[in-house]
Amino acid sequence: MIYKVFRWFTGIALHWFYSTIEVVGLDRIPDSGPVLLAASHHNALVDCLIAGWIIPRRLTITAKATLMDNAFLAWLFPIIGVVPLRRFSDEKAARTAGNISATRNAEAFKSILDVLAQNQMVLIFPEGKSHSDPVLAPLKTGIARIALEARDARSIRGLQIVPLGLSFEDKGNPGTAVLAEFGDPVQVDDVGDIGVEALTRLVEQRLAAVSLKMPRSSDRESIKRHDGIRPLASPLAAWGELTHRYIINIARDIAVRRSQTPDDPAMLTIIVCLILILLSYVIQFAVVSMLFGPWWASAYISSLAVGAYWAAYVNHRTSFS
Repeated sequence: MIYKVFRWFTGIALHWFYSTIEVVGLDRIPDSGPVLLAASHHNALVDCLIAGWIIPRRLTITAKATLMDNAFLAWLFPIIGVVPLRRFSDEKAARTAGNISATRNAEAFKSILDVLAQNQMVLIFPEGKSHSDPVLAPLKTGIARIALEARDARSIRGLQIVPLGLSFEDKGNPGTAVLAEFGDPVQVDDVGDIGVEALTRLVEQRLAAVSLKMPRSSDRESIKRHDGIRPLASPLAAWGELTHRYIINIARDIAVRRSQTPDDPAMLTIIVCLILILLSYVIQFAVVSMLFGPWWASAYISSLAVGAYWAAYVNHRTSFS
């Protein structure tokens, strides 16, 4: 339930920030069975949010363990089922001491294998880092090691590795377009006696085929005239615009001031926006409840959520092909 609510709110936040999210090849995601989703990684936490939004199945997400240093994310990740992974580059103290453990992610890998054994989906970023380079970073071997261990040690059958290329018109600029394209799956049962390196290269080839493409350009002039929002198309959208625009503007100002890398503007805008909106809902519920009672407060908060939904989806769109 919490995952569905979080997914709903992040979908709204994504559509407030980006004008268009175009999805290609969603039919390559099986309706059931174990799946490793191998996604390109050019926009930090936003990549996780987009993948979670466009895929109807429940998605277990992997993320770098250093994100747990953020108090909000440390609270949120266990609730929505994020598995933290420790990268070699993150182990500064251990690297200085020269005692990095090759099994530092053993528990995380076990959690991922347990999810796959339940015929569920796991999102992995095999590049191992978020970056702005115009090429894919060399893939790490973790996804291949997990896939082969799932097949050979855990006897998990039917496992597929599905590539997902996430491409951005201008990832830090509101009102721009996103392209999410799924590639040809790797059927792990069918690759035979393959080594970790060879399987990594195969995944890399298929991920490269759907990555680093230019999304179809959004309507920049309309976005510019309306500060990222096209003309309102319904009273509900107008209500959502009226009650949420000030929060989004505040979140965007905070994000711009705190941004230090190209990944930060969208990620921080969405995170700060979610925090401020939820906080404002709590405060408004308390005020309306004191004045008119909890029933009217519940109805009022519901109208805010519905207005936010319509303001996002009337003026922005997700297209599937």
